[in-house]
Amino acid sequence: MRLMDKAAIVVGAGQTPGHAIGNGRATAILFAREGARVLLVDRDLASADETRVLIEREGGTASTFRADVTVDSQCKAVVDACVERFGRIDVLHNNVGIGAGDQSITEVSEEAFVRILNVNLKGPFSMCRHAIPVMRAQKSGVITNISSIAAVAATTTLTAYRASKAALNALTQNIAIDNAAYGIRANAIMPGLIDTPMAIEGNAKRLNIDKQELIEQRGKRVPMGHMGSAWDVAYAALFLASDEAKFITGVLLPVDGGQSCRVG
Repeated sequence: MRLMDKAAIVVGAGQTPGHAIGNGRATAILFAREGARVLLVDRDLASADETRVLIEREGGTASTFRADVTVDSQCKAVVDACVERFGRIDVLHNNVGIGAGDQSITEVSEEAFVRILNVNLKGPFSMCRHAIPVMRAQKSGVITNISSIAAVAATTTLTAYRASKAALNALTQNIAIDNAAYGIRANAIMPGLIDTPMAIEGNAKRLNIDKQELIEQRGKRVPMGHMGSAWDVAYAALFLASDEAKFITGVLLPVDGGQSCRVG
């Protein structure tokens, strides 16, 4: 019960279909198991409802809300809905990120570049912008943004994705400094290679290779010899959201099996 009676928003609480659980769904379930009332936000309401059913089967409390985080007014509506349903916002967890269409800088289209930044950077910005006044009035709150180790590791094909996540890290630290006096903490988690449907099913199809082959290839790139799971990300998020982390803000936490240790 590390989040007992807390009200949490999990943006990206649904997931693409696949063999494993996604980061957002795992985090939402774990938050509910630890006592939080969770507002499950996703642009795919049916997928968010699937997460809600899983939570309610375990006796947890959850509610769903459809929103596209690239639309600022819909982000405000999420915040308003959480206050209306739960009375406050204790945790804002921004689990959003796309990379479809990304390429090297000479190959990526302007349309793809803008779309990726709109989701990965503007989305969390808008959610934070509307949630922070509520948290300031409460004199408390936790914001966790899901970044990526791509933010600190140069690649040749993830131009927009890397730029968006590096900017998200900077935004997170700015929020932490600007709001520390209000009792608000802000941190980012940087997952490495995680075994999720978006990472495996999507990339296997794009690369036209067998899923198991891709899993093995990705595992070999991690010092620990295997990918992480969405639960690894979720438990990091739980710690940062809990009072156990009450003196931690502005942190960029890798959850990557040691992969980012190779940077530099």
